[in-house]
Amino acid sequence: MDRERLLAGAAVLIVGIALLGAVVAPGVLADPSDEGPIRPGHVDIVDTAVSTGEITGQTAELTLHTTLRHRGNPTENVSVRFRAIDTQSGLLKAEKRVAVGTMRSDGEQEVSATLAVEREGGYQLEAVVYRNDTRVDSFSRTVRGVSALTPGYAESNVSFTEDPVLDPISVSVVEANEDRTTLELGAWLTAAGPNQGNDLSLTFIVRQAESNVVASRSTVDAGDIREGRSRMVTTEVSVPSEYNYYIDAVLTRDDVMIDTASGVVNLDPTETIDANQTEQEVKFDAGEFADTPEERPDRDQRATEAETVTETPGFGPVVAVVALLAAALLARWRR
Repeated sequence: MDRERLLAGAAVLIVGIALLGAVVAPGVLADPSDEGPIRPGHVDIVDTAVSTGEITGQTAELTLHTTLRHRGNPTENVSVRFRAIDTQSGLLKAEKRVAVGTMRSDGEQEVSATLAVEREGGYQLEAVVYRNDTRVDSFSRTVRGVSALTPGYAESNVSFTEDPVLDPISVSVVEANEDRTTLELGAWLTAAGPNQGNDLSLTFIVRQAESNVVASRSTVDAGDIREGRSRMVTTEVSVPSEYNYYIDAVLTRDDVMIDTASGVVNLDPTETIDANQTEQEVKFDAGEFADTPEERPDRDQRATEAETVTETPGFGPVVAVVALLAAALLARWRR
């Protein structure tokens, strides 16, 4: 009898412990195979870097390197959308979406995409992270001066020497008379890298300042310049005397323009010009001078009225004399 009571009490105790465990920790008695819905982990953007790819005369490749950070449970169907928006017009210029898939482990992962845009102006680059087509994070960065990126065909180790004291172009008078003046033009070139060939040419263009007409042009072989060295390249030109001129120097390699410089020469004793003189660009809008169909009737009417007034003779000298005689006769008759 005591043994049966002891077993019954033990059973009651076990059942009580099980019920208490179910209340305190509901998952203890749950079926391990039935996990139910799991909340996906957290995904966000740590940072985004921008690098350049292939640069051509018209387009530039901008590569966005976005670092994603994942924490917690596995996150499925992750993707990143990359966009390039023109900062001036606000128009979308390029877009690409990259599928990342499922992110399982805690840590960081880089996702990259290359966008091809026009080589001008600036762009706002965006990276947007999606989880199951729901936006979870975004990042943006602005790049400017895309036009300053040099195409591969225009890259060169030689350029005009930049010096705070010396002008890029030097001018000296070789011979002068009343009609013509012979000038020696020179430019300093510096090689910043290893030799890339002996096909360098330097062209000097002399433009009359007032008319912008090319007065003389001369092309000379720049020769071979070793790395880290500088060389003065010179040539002579003949121009009409007593005028002021702008001088443009164009450095080319294999018929590709790689650098330019400018200078001036003042041969007019009454007036001088400056190399840093700028010209203001004025936008011409033909619509300011064109007549619209709605405006033409009013304009034609005003023109007709003006012609009518112009053709009216008014009081000439003959009419004035007749009026005076009539007034005199009327006064005499009254007497």
